[in-house]
Amino acid sequence: MKRKPIIVLLWVSLGTSLFFFLFFNKEKTIINFLITFALSAMYSFVLGLGNYFINDFLNRKFPWSEETRKRSILTILFLVVGNFIMVYFCNYMNYVVIQKVATASEFFSSKYNTTNWFMLNVTLLISAFLHAKGFMEELKKTSKKEVVEQKLIAKSANAQFESLKNQLDPHFLFNSLNVLSSLIDENPKQAQKFTASMSKIYRYVLEQKDKELVTVEDELEFAKTYCDLLKTRFEDSVDFIFDVRKEDFREFVVPLSLQLLLENCIKHNFATSSKPLMIKIYSENNTLCIENNLQVREQIKESSGIGLANIVQRYALLTKRNVFIEKSEDYFKVKLPILESKPNTVSIKAEDQDKAYERAQKRVKEIKSFYGNLISYCIVIPSLIIINLITSPGNIWFVFPMLGWGIGLAAHGMSVFAIGKNWEEKKIREILEKQNRQ
Repeated sequence: MKRKPIIVLLWVSLGTSLFFFLFFNKEKTIINFLITFALSAMYSFVLGLGNYFINDFLNRKFPWSEETRKRSILTILFLVVGNFIMVYFCNYMNYVVIQKVATASEFFSSKYNTTNWFMLNVTLLISAFLHAKGFMEELKKTSKKEVVEQKLIAKSANAQFESLKNQLDPHFLFNSLNVLSSLIDENPKQAQKFTASMSKIYRYVLEQKDKELVTVEDELEFAKTYCDLLKTRFEDSVDFIFDVRKEDFREFVVPLSLQLLLENCIKHNFATSSKPLMIKIYSENNTLCIENNLQVREQIKESSGIGLANIVQRYALLTKRNVFIEKSEDYFKVKLPILESKPNTVSIKAEDQDKAYERAQKRVKEIKSFYGNLISYCIVIPSLIIINLITSPGNIWFVFPMLGWGIGLAAHGMSVFAIGKNWEEKKIREILEKQNRQ
């Protein structure tokens, strides 16, 4: 346990003992002051430490930020039961054990009910104020922590995406130069033609690599140009078939995904005029499929693994839909999800985050409003009780505002934690789910 609560409770004990000693004690002696201080310390430490341990236990088991509704209900239960036991214990020690002004049977009779009830209400008001204060402090800490975490996640995702995109430039250039170098020796004319096609293709790479998504139509046009380039080198050894539905042309895929997959087909399979490599690009069940007959070649050196891994990781950052890979003895197929989102995916995500933030902000305002109401109740009602007891102790009128405001406060709490917007939204979802099942 920290030292600060102990120091605070000592100051509270001193303050309350001075108040009762100066205004309610007729004999101003050191012994009476010490007795008053001892009684004040007993009440302060039993009630203060009791509520401190209740709050600490609930914070560990049911944090406000994670289980707000459950925590609110448990806080009320623990406060009422815990303070009831502690108040009766302190009053019993005071009146029966220390001052000996009542017997045990008298204490538990109706004679001391008013005293116990009054003490219990004051204790509950003060402890409710302290728990509300603890909630507000934790809310601030949680809000700051979430903001920092979201910023770190966003920065990490952006950095990862930029890193993946930056792999494309050197990867494409390196492989293209390898092909060009082999063509220069084999067929200089084809090498010239290849260089012209390569410059056209590389322009597309530079234009599209910084985009998150491109249309299926643009990617197909680029793939066809890239296939022409491959045809220049392999001639009849490679055949390409394009069978993509026109309805999918305006949808979106990750840029340069087809080029990387076509490159993989060539790199991992042998192709000859007698046994040509057949590569088919077609649409199927809202996916863009790239399929080739399997003619696995022996790898002289280990593959870098950039191509397919790059595509999988870029899709993972943009959507929950997965890239599917199928392999059999006869064919190898990769299915790329066709997305309906527009290229400006980041701004769409930002809009969703803004809406979620607005809803969270509204929810926090509702909770803060309730606890503001509770704190006001905890300050005003004890003040009214003290004024009532000092000015007209025979006429107990503070009960009426305490009960009226208390009922309003309970209704406010129910609307925030039990039957508010969350309850309405849950009920709507349940009804819709039932209708969908029918």
